[in-house]
Amino acid sequence: MTVSVAWEEKEIADLTAKIGALKASMSSVIIGQDSVIESLIICLLAGGHALVEGVPGLGKTLLVKSLAQATDLKFQRVQFTPDLMPSDIIGTEILEENQATRQRVFRFQPGPVFTQVLLADEINRAPPKTQSALLEAMQERAVTFAGVTHSLEKPFFVLATQNPIEQAGTYPLPEAQLDRFLLRIDVGYPTEDEEMMMVSRTTHAGLADAPQVMDVDSLLRLQKLVRDIEIGEHLLRYATRLVRATRPQDTHVSAVTKHVGWGAGPRAGQALVLAAKARALMHNRLAVTRDDIGAMLLPVLAHRVLRNFEAEADGVAIADILLALRAEIKADKD
Repeated sequence: MTVSVAWEEKEIADLTAKIGALKASMSSVIIGQDSVIESLIICLLAGGHALVEGVPGLGKTLLVKSLAQATDLKFQRVQFTPDLMPSDIIGTEILEENQATRQRVFRFQPGPVFTQVLLADEINRAPPKTQSALLEAMQERAVTFAGVTHSLEKPFFVLATQNPIEQAGTYPLPEAQLDRFLLRIDVGYPTEDEEMMMVSRTTHAGLADAPQVMDVDSLLRLQKLVRDIEIGEHLLRYATRLVRATRPQDTHVSAVTKHVGWGAGPRAGQALVLAAKARALMHNRLAVTRDDIGAMLLPVLAHRVLRNFEAEADGVAIADILLALRAEIKADKD
């Protein structure tokens, strides 16, 4: 057993079985998108937040709603718009009058951020002030209003969506705020058979709710188990090398020196290791491998590495750069 503290083997077996049941429960509602479901569960197990990109109509709302149903977590959805204010997210104070004493007092009215699973739909449509209010809550797991700090429930998971094809009138997230998201998950089009099945199911009997297969306590224990998984020093060094190799001033990778304007910071290394641990547990292993780290490289770094003007002019995608980097950076042998 490669965990840093003592865990009962039976508890580990029971918890990992629930991960498989969670994926099966979501897959019973979401047709196709197996890799998206897996990435979303990995992000949840690692205790992070996810930024999801995909065109409208691909089931992003259903995806996160199914996750909440299968884990029995409280769910809220907020449609971000240009007129959305911070108080619409975190809450505000209302003036109440005691009918008996006629005394007036302010009472904090919590906003939709006081939930466990929050879908921030089209987050780049809200102004920076509103984005910052949500992202501060994501980082601190608390909201401060009028000098009083209000803690958010555990677990707290934010899934923010962006539409990649319509940027007019939007407010792109600054790099420092993008870094708050553990993973960026790209949702692609379904296959022909999957799309036909989606059309048939949604126009016939309708979709049932995802069966609940996990409770909050089990999820919190799984998040603790992920952090307790040990990882070898050679793999820590491999993850660190990958992150450092995204910085043009610190690398020999030609794809980076030519096409990257700004590389990832140290927080990316933390995210890469946590995501690799969660992926290992997702595949019923307590040992992280090079494949786990390599598989999580794109979703962890895609929103943390900035292309330069030459890359944009040449039509070089960030995925192309990261794949070239992964091919050149090698891990030490076990």
